[in-house]
Amino acid sequence: MLSIREEFENREKSFMSVHGCLSAESRGRRIAEKQCPIRTAFQVDRDRIVYSNAFRRLKHKTQVFLAPLGEQYRTRLTHTLEVAQIARTIARALRLNEDLAEAVALGHDLGHTPFGHGGEIALKEIYSDKFSHNIQSLRVIDVLERNGEGLNLTYEVRDGILKHSKGFGKIIPDDPAEMADTVEGRIVRIADIMAYLNHDLDDAIRSGVIQEAQVPEKCRRILGHTHSERATTMMRDLIYTSKLSSGDLCLKMSEEVHSAMTELREFLYDNVYRSPKVHSEYVKAKKILSELYLYFLDNEKILRQESIKMGMGECNHKKQPLERRVCDFVASLTDSHAMDLYEQIFFPLPLTTGKGDYAHDS
Repeated sequence: MLSIREEFENREKSFMSVHGCLSAESRGRRIAEKQCPIRTAFQVDRDRIVYSNAFRRLKHKTQVFLAPLGEQYRTRLTHTLEVAQIARTIARALRLNEDLAEAVALGHDLGHTPFGHGGEIALKEIYSDKFSHNIQSLRVIDVLERNGEGLNLTYEVRDGILKHSKGFGKIIPDDPAEMADTVEGRIVRIADIMAYLNHDLDDAIRSGVIQEAQVPEKCRRILGHTHSERATTMMRDLIYTSKLSSGDLCLKMSEEVHSAMTELREFLYDNVYRSPKVHSEYVKAKKILSELYLYFLDNEKILRQESIKMGMGECNHKKQPLERRVCDFVASLTDSHAMDLYEQIFFPLPLTTGKGDYAHDS
């Protein structure tokens, strides 16, 4: 008698395109384990990500606008959910593996720093110029979660997470080294860009950083005037243009929509991400993370205590260089946790407050 998982794997073969990645044909996990009788390999990965500590912390990590500016703005968690929705919609329309696309999307930002890309820049400067959130996401999955045991995800999900981003790289890359091995993983990269172009623009207008009239006329005319119109235009264009390709499924967009998306991204970089209002907050964030980094380099005992509280495990502390451990800890902080630690460590407090006196606990 077939298990529920095996029944579903057979169903995948009946409805999925030949270009999709069948769950039963996954290249497997780094450490072999018994398969779930109910869920496919990619469904298991999705659930492990959703139940992870790192995923929960995303709700308190900045997307663009720091949390103190208002709860109505997107966080790293709401961004992740929007990417997952877009990725599933595209995968479904192209008859690919929705579960794989969703798992990659849900895990793609697990390694993102507090304070958005400002935090990432800070760690590039103070830890290593090779630091990037996509590589850190893989490190969270493989090393830091489950008290240092890792989530042991499938090759396909790990590959899609690692290759979901290349900074200000092409929307649809043509360098094989930047492309995920599966079409589902490549979709997540595009879905990530579609999501942030839409919601960052939405938040920027709401915050007053820009006015709607400033958005290039070409972008409004081609992509639409609302979040819904823009998202629909982008997804529909990718789906229909890709379906018209012959032979192997090659993700493509029409020149018109691709050009409008490229112009919109350049507009956001110039007028939102590098705007004085946003940049001034990033400067503060970089100061917080830089000083925390230096403090924990000099206070290894407290680093160990705080890391264990976050579920990062003792094994991480025994096997890794101190600088690597501090980087992992700082990158895993939420915005609010980073600010609380900064206050406890660097702000003078009356002895009667009962709060931990970190400065004298080393």
